Amino acid sequence: MAKTLKITTRNASFQQWQALLSNRTKRQRAGEFLVQGVRPISLAVEHGWEIRALLHPYGQGLSRWARDLLDQVDSVRVVMTPDLMAELGGKDEESPELLAVVGLPEDRLDRLPTGPDSLVLVFDRPTTPGNIGTLVRSADAFGATGVVITGHAADPYDPKAVRASTGSLFAVPVVRAASHREVVDWVTELRGHGLPMEIVGTDEDGDVDVADYDLTGPRLVLVGNETHGLSTGWREVSDRTVRIPITGAASSLNAATAGTVVLYEAARQRARGSDRSPVR
Repeated sequence: MAKTLKITTRNASFQQWQALLSNRTKRQRAGEFLVQGVRPISLAVEHGWEIRALLHPYGQGLSRWARDLLDQVDSVRVVMTPDLMAELGGKDEESPELLAVVGLPEDRLDRLPTGPDSLVLVFDRPTTPGNIGTLVRSADAFGATGVVITGHAADPYDPKAVRASTGSLFAVPVVRAASHREVVDWVTELRGHGLPMEIVGTDEDGDVDVADYDLTGPRLVLVGNETHGLSTGWREVSDRTVRIPITGAASSLNAATAGTVVLYEAARQRARGSDRSPVR
């Protein structure tokens, strides 16, 4: 039988879970984060993430989904007052019926699947959690095999990022890397084992339109910081830099939008097969 706790006051456990919502350092130290929402929680369970605790309110009925999940998942069960649940749920108007405390995965590049169809998206120094979540969602939708967040960046386990991913965070491996150098070393190792992984940067001044570049092989696609674009380090190691042609009054695209466009083009090419020689 799963252990059950009852919480009626803002005790130490509640304060720790509350800190997970806003304090990145405490998330990292605890090795866990708080997950809100039906789809994200369902996908975390479906994809085998470590569910450390399931929180639900007492004194009110639960849906069939919540009851089934509580029966299915072997984790600590926490029953708390609806007002405390509402504080953790982030919604003023209602108390969520279920919240999950989920363990953080290790930030290891070998978690990313590799092969002839590898498509890894790198987001360089993003500052907005919502943009991370949006790109993770796009990566999932368009068949990317993983996402890497490099440099001093927003946290993919921030609640805003998790919500923006609509649960895709649990379906696509996401890895944080302190510097581009460790990612480049990983690519070099893959190349040494015979995988011709290309590093493709994106920039408004790129030398070829994205639709004219072959994205069907193993590719590491780079998306830069929302304000400053790609770092000098990433620019120097890119094999090619592609651009997205735009018209109208817009001077540029949002970083998450630009990444989504490139992912879509890669998916389109891979679905149809490249009908032209790669542009080099």
